[in-house]
Amino acid sequence: MNTKQIIEEAESNLIHTYNRYQIVLDKGDGVRLYDTDGKEYLDFGSGIAVFALGYNNKEYNDALKAQIDKLIHTSNYFYNEPAAKAAKALTSASGMDRVFFTNSGTEAVEGAIKLAKKYAYLKDGSTDHEIIAMEHSFHGRSMGALAVTGNKHYQEAFGPMIPGIRFAQFNNLASVKELVNDKTCAIIFETIQGEGGVYPAKKEFIEGVRKLCDEKGILLILDEIQCGMGRSGSMFAFQQYGVKPDIVTSAKALGCGVPIGAFMATEQVAKALVPGDHGTTYGGNPLACAAAVEVFRLFDKLNVTDNVKNVGKYLETQLKSLVEKYDIVKAQRGMGLIQGIELTVNPKDVIAKCLDNGLILFSAGTNVIRFVPPLVITRDDVDQMMVRLKKALDEVSQNV
Repeated sequence: MNTKQIIEEAESNLIHTYNRYQIVLDKGDGVRLYDTDGKEYLDFGSGIAVFALGYNNKEYNDALKAQIDKLIHTSNYFYNEPAAKAAKALTSASGMDRVFFTNSGTEAVEGAIKLAKKYAYLKDGSTDHEIIAMEHSFHGRSMGALAVTGNKHYQEAFGPMIPGIRFAQFNNLASVKELVNDKTCAIIFETIQGEGGVYPAKKEFIEGVRKLCDEKGILLILDEIQCGMGRSGSMFAFQQYGVKPDIVTSAKALGCGVPIGAFMATEQVAKALVPGDHGTTYGGNPLACAAAVEVFRLFDKLNVTDNVKNVGKYLETQLKSLVEKYDIVKAQRGMGLIQGIELTVNPKDVIAKCLDNGLILFSAGTNVIRFVPPLVITRDDVDQMMVRLKKALDEVSQNV
């Protein structure tokens, strides 16, 4: 089928929950994607922070092919070697003690919420515990994850939400303290807000929340689905602050394209879940876990976090220069290779021009362009990206 036929067939059969660009992506190599018409795109979105290793990595592909020839799936009533290895790699990288594998980030958040509620239930037998989440946060689309997502637009058609969720202001410790009461069992937030506009947690905020949780016997849940797995310059962003959560969620780059997520917990918290409390058919299957095992191996072999620190700082410097050069670029912020520029115009206009110029970017919040490229990009890739981005900014600026 040609491009037009593929799009028409998709629109005839898929539920219309995405306003897709009129592009059919066909293949990828390194940090570049190619559509069915042969056009090349420099990818600074990496499937929304998923393809950390870039496309068509031979060692990654070979590891998946080898596992396919052995075993793709088996019930969680049995052990499998890839799951054991992946769990060990994840606990070692995160400093947590126990792992539950899921199929997605949303499911990881669901599991984290259930674990927090069960832990609180075991302490006092009550089922009316409350959770404090953050305004402008994003944790997923299923009902539990949606309930702790601080965006009424996502929630309004699907109420009522699960009860007992209160929303504080991200990076405002006083607003969190105002909401804490005897029913509060957990506080959840992204270590770096992604969809909300690329806002890293302030050191005094995350340290203050950790101290508050310790004082009140509250669990700290950090969502690192987007900002974890090396994107900040450390394997997990909370490690930048010297703060350890009680529960942490992961997904996206954990499988680098193969659907896998996880929530991790300390030993004390994890033992609250017992057989029958939680489960999943596909979570922890051999294929997905083989992908995660290879991701960790390649991260180590390629010194990915060192590259993130190096190239991330360079990207940050280049994006900062746009604030001085363009009136429509208001601010830059981020950490490592999760960066954003705040605009005074609709970011979708700039993103559309970037696509014309062969550059893939995504928006965040209402007025931010988000940069979440593969973690293996080079400074030369940044330079090429800047040429294409500046061309788009020039074109949009002329019409303001």
